[in-house]
Amino acid sequence: MNALLYRWRHLIGPPRVDISLLLALLALIGAGLAVLHSAAAGDMRVVWSQAVRTGAGLAALLVLARVPPARLRLWAPWIYLATLVLLLLVPVFGTGRSGRHWLYLGFFYIQPAELMKISVPLMVAAFLNERVLPPGWGVLLACAAIIGVPTALIAVQPDLGTAMLVCASGVFVVFFAGMAWWRIGLLAGLATLAAPIGWNFLHDYQRRRLLTFMNPEADPLGDGWNIIQSKIAVGSGGTWGKGWGQGTQSRLEFLPEHTTDFIFAVLAEDFGFVGVCAMLALYLFIIGRSLWIAANARDSFGRVLGSALACTLFVYVLVNGGMITGLLPVVGVPMPLISYGGTSAVTLLAGFGIIMSLHAHRKFRG
Repeated sequence: MNALLYRWRHLIGPPRVDISLLLALLALIGAGLAVLHSAAAGDMRVVWSQAVRTGAGLAALLVLARVPPARLRLWAPWIYLATLVLLLLVPVFGTGRSGRHWLYLGFFYIQPAELMKISVPLMVAAFLNERVLPPGWGVLLACAAIIGVPTALIAVQPDLGTAMLVCASGVFVVFFAGMAWWRIGLLAGLATLAAPIGWNFLHDYQRRRLLTFMNPEADPLGDGWNIIQSKIAVGSGGTWGKGWGQGTQSRLEFLPEHTTDFIFAVLAEDFGFVGVCAMLALYLFIIGRSLWIAANARDSFGRVLGSALACTLFVYVLVNGGMITGLLPVVGVPMPLISYGGTSAVTLLAGFGIIMSLHAHRKFRG
């Protein structure tokens, strides 16, 4: 028994976590459950279900916080391959209301696309760790394949929002690895030129969403309904909001997907501009603290991986916030740790577990 405990302690590292980051995450989770209670009209089954899922995510955080970054780097190819296999099974065995997104594993559902938000940046960071930085064209081409394959598989499910986040998580790793600015500008220009070609590969509903974004009032009872009702909910909250659970847009079923994609509009209606600013400040602290931890990581692998995970959270908040206010098209991106969703919450908290591991094994103690 003692030998097994010794081997386990040798496999994993010390159970140190960054207290300020953990407290901020717990505050965000608590606030998210409160908003979800309001969005679900007091349905405690929804709240308890999400609480159990976030509990599983916190368990994943604490486990990963004990795994040394060097061991995560060694495991990266196997984690990437395992999640890629799950992703390949989705078109055959997947299920979902609007496409094949989920796999049923006997007693729970899992969304492999969400797992790629961890495995893709992990794999790209591990790959770049063995190469000379900044990366050249050959290395960039290999990184593009690592990022592009799962991104394409997710996009055809279809799940364009998650595909964008997975792609962003990998691209952030390459960016923080020191990619030359002229290469970034060149690739951005090529992507802009390729946009009209990409339009031809979009589904009809995705095209309608982009066109509706430009003028939602053109079809107020159809494709423009979601954005219009969301902006009404945000605006009706005013400065201080209507009060917790007093919002009418979600309770009267005007606001669509009010427990998932548009839950931030519920927060804006209940708690107003002040509540939105407080929530955004909490997100900003979490992102800033994560970037600070990444900057103090022991090696380049930890620095680029931690920075990418933090910036992926920023993209989450930016896209969802822009979506519910009509500043960006509706792409089905949830608000992290507030929207209802199991795999998303577990994956996000697992990512913070990796950041906690970077903190535990940082360059300087104290």
